[in-house]
Amino acid sequence: MAASSACLAAERKPWWLSNRKVVDKNLREARALITTQEQSNVSTAVGLLDAALARSPRLEAALELKARSLLFLLRFREVADMLKDYIPSYKGDGGGGDDGSTSSLGAGDHSLMTASSAPLTRERANLLSPGRERSDGDRCFSVSDLKRRLLAGLSRSSYREGEWRYLVLGHACCHLGMMEDAMVLLQTSRRLASAASRRESVCWSDDSFGPSAGGDGCSAAPPFSDSESASQLLAHVKLILRRRAAAVAALDAGLPAEAVRHFTKVLDTRRGLPGSFAAGCLVGRAAAYRGTGRLADAIADCNRALAVDPSSIPALRARADLLEAVGALPDCLHDLEHLKLLYDAILRDRKLPGPPWRPHHDIRYGDIPGNLHTLAARIQKLRGRIAAGEGNNVDYHTLIGVPKGCTRPELERAHLLLTLKHKPEKAVGFVDRFEFADDHRDLDAIRDQARMSASILYRMMHKGYASIMAAVMEAEAAEKQRAKVAAANAAIQAPTVKTAEKANAGRKECVLGSDKAAAVAAAAMFQSVFCRDMAVVGSMLSHRAMPVKYEAFSC
Repeated sequence: MAASSACLAAERKPWWLSNRKVVDKNLREARALITTQEQSNVSTAVGLLDAALARSPRLEAALELKARSLLFLLRFREVADMLKDYIPSYKGDGGGGDDGSTSSLGAGDHSLMTASSAPLTRERANLLSPGRERSDGDRCFSVSDLKRRLLAGLSRSSYREGEWRYLVLGHACCHLGMMEDAMVLLQTSRRLASAASRRESVCWSDDSFGPSAGGDGCSAAPPFSDSESASQLLAHVKLILRRRAAAVAALDAGLPAEAVRHFTKVLDTRRGLPGSFAAGCLVGRAAAYRGTGRLADAIADCNRALAVDPSSIPALRARADLLEAVGALPDCLHDLEHLKLLYDAILRDRKLPGPPWRPHHDIRYGDIPGNLHTLAARIQKLRGRIAAGEGNNVDYHTLIGVPKGCTRPELERAHLLLTLKHKPEKAVGFVDRFEFADDHRDLDAIRDQARMSASILYRMMHKGYASIMAAVMEAEAAEKQRAKVAAANAAIQAPTVKTAEKANAGRKECVLGSDKAAAVAAAAMFQSVFCRDMAVVGSMLSHRAMPVKYEAFSC
């Protein structure tokens, strides 16, 4: 008993050490630990800040330090849980919740407009007169100047109170894959920072360009800054959202190849892409691949999305539709049963999967009962088709992407491209490009899931290649058999053809001989006629003198 009483006396705080002093002590120690930039010290600082917030839950400095410490430790979910009231998609009113700050800001704006539009008073004229020294010691007291600075300080503190919330929460939402919320929060933070800087200039001295030293209420900078600039992060988020919007627009316009190109740009970005956001982009690219007829690539993207997020309802629905399109009914039934379990869990828990602040754009809780009823009917129909023997009728031509009746080179080329692209060893490379900083799943588990699903798809493609190649070889064998039969028929008909050719040759020789004799007879006849005519001419010349006239030539 004596020992316990001594311990209690040692643990008992002195009477002069009030809650405020304990909180201030915790804050000082937390700031000192945070300044070291070491994770162990920052984790200890978070514990001290929790103790301070237990005594003073609304202490602004402790809240800011805790939020920035959690952001430094990459505990983004805790940041979102802490500041969930400021997430735009959670409340639906622009992520506000700082009504008092807004009202004070409005009052500050009105007062500043009034002060700026008021005429120059005699006191301010005397302060700014050229003949008077401008040192702080000789400056006279001004009630209007004091009022102006007081209002500016109040408005500045209101801005500063909300600025860090939007900045820290914007960083956390970006790493959690909530890009739309991150863009809104970062834009709001930048707007509040610019407004605060404008109002800080009001409390400066009239003839200086820097803030006046002393007790002007200006708060110090945070103990440590973020690793990346908010402006750069905002530019990156805008670029990602712009490319995704272009991909969705191309898909809606009936240009799946263009949509594939834009989705690929989003997924292959240099900066790490959050896993949840990447899963949605993979599902979108799978839909674009299906539009181009590349079902194997579409199934591979759905496999990656489910490896990243096993409870992704859009990915499960998309893969089930793809497997049913190629005729893999048992695998389709497995995905639909998994989807049914997710629907049952949602109805049991009376909430969508994941934390309440995470948005579900494609899923609404009110649609779950109707979707579950439709899904049950579809599962029953698939079971009937499998029982009827349609479970093994896989359309491998559609899976590999070759037409029926294709040639051997076409099949080999398509299979080679798919094999090089979807090898199980290469199927885990996407994990290194994505960011799983605040995901409780192990990266090795994600890789194992991706490798297993890629192996199933690879075996299915290889089986399809073997089946189609067997059909092609049968067609080639049938073609060879037809050629052999045609050659045999030609060999049987060869003697008859030779006899006919000989008869034709003899007939041609007879015709040529008769033509030659006729030509010789005609030539002899023409020769006799010519000789007779020449004899007649000679006799006429010998019996008749021809008169010749001679004329002399004159010189």
